[in-house]
Amino acid sequence: MASKSDPNYNPTKDQTTTMTTTTTTTATREPLDTAARQQRMKAWTPILHPLWVIATLILIGVTFIPIGIKIKAVGDEVVEYKIQYDSYRNRNSTKDEVVRQACGIETANEGKSCLVEYVITQDMKGPIMVYYEIDNFYQNHREYYTSRDDAQLLGSLTQSSLAASQCNPLNVLGNITLNPCGLIANTFFNDVITFLPNNEQFLNNVQMIEDGIAWQSDLDYRFRQPDGFQSEECDCATCVCESPDWSCMQPYEDPKDGKCYRYFYPNDDTTQYLHETYPMISPIKGVTDEHFIVWMRVASFPYFRKLYGYFENDFKVGDVVSFQIENNWQVKRFKGSKSLVITTTSRFGGKSDSLGDCFLVIGGCCIIAAAFFAIKHIFKPRRLGDEKYLKYKVE
Repeated sequence: MASKSDPNYNPTKDQTTTMTTTTTTTATREPLDTAARQQRMKAWTPILHPLWVIATLILIGVTFIPIGIKIKAVGDEVVEYKIQYDSYRNRNSTKDEVVRQACGIETANEGKSCLVEYVITQDMKGPIMVYYEIDNFYQNHREYYTSRDDAQLLGSLTQSSLAASQCNPLNVLGNITLNPCGLIANTFFNDVITFLPNNEQFLNNVQMIEDGIAWQSDLDYRFRQPDGFQSEECDCATCVCESPDWSCMQPYEDPKDGKCYRYFYPNDDTTQYLHETYPMISPIKGVTDEHFIVWMRVASFPYFRKLYGYFENDFKVGDVVSFQIENNWQVKRFKGSKSLVITTTSRFGGKSDSLGDCFLVIGGCCIIAAAFFAIKHIFKPRRLGDEKYLKYKVE
């Protein structure tokens, strides 16, 4: 800007330049001239006329009620059998009570073996799911579901102070480190359920499948063997575990295929791994065992089911489905119960009337409300925009 003593000084020109600069700066800060940015979007403000309200309620009712009836009909097609094989309660002499007396345990890890049989009275089409059902066990308790170390489950051998505090008191026992640590991992459901086929089922190759029961995302991204773990298949006749290459005392023989493996776990002298806490877990699988992964996905309610296996075959009326249970998981301490369930499924899941009942209740309430408003509108209508309902503040 020129000074007033400058012979070329022109106040009008300088003022114009300043205003132009200010106008340009202000213009760049303005929102774009669009309906959304300038709050010029069209809006619809419906008037809740009684006839529109009644019609809407009737539409919801006539839509929800048939859907609820269909869902209940589909749910009724699900065939389910359940036997409670252990409970803290003493009940009358029923079929379940006989089984509970044969299977029930007083202390943990008794390894008591018993037989559970189902006589099929209605045809069951595969896939047929096998669940264990637990009552009165609160996996949703905050101290319980936070008691885990996710980094450790992913293979890490180091532990943060936060993870250590969350895992306490099941983190370190004396000089031995628990891997995995925490309440969830160390209260693993360790009952062993084995399908016992009869002659006909054996000839038809009926078997309970225990693979593919966990979420694929959990298998891929949340559970891995410890860093440094190694294993290899070897000849059962000549295989030996030689230190320091292998940490096993003797080779592991897989009961399913009879193959032998030797393995190495890091820091094995000062760490108690999952297969050492629960011998039914294969040391080759460790934390990647699908039964363990299913257990680690905690339930939202104290009454829950978890998948143990499934059958791809069909069961016919008159078939006898037998399971041998090795009972290790004690329920009397928390006053709970355990049941074994076999069931078919539908497009809406297992046998449950809740979803269908929800649709029926909502649809019924809408029909009742529509009838009430219709009667009100017929016998005592209210003219829309009637000024007598307006109230003015008295000065």
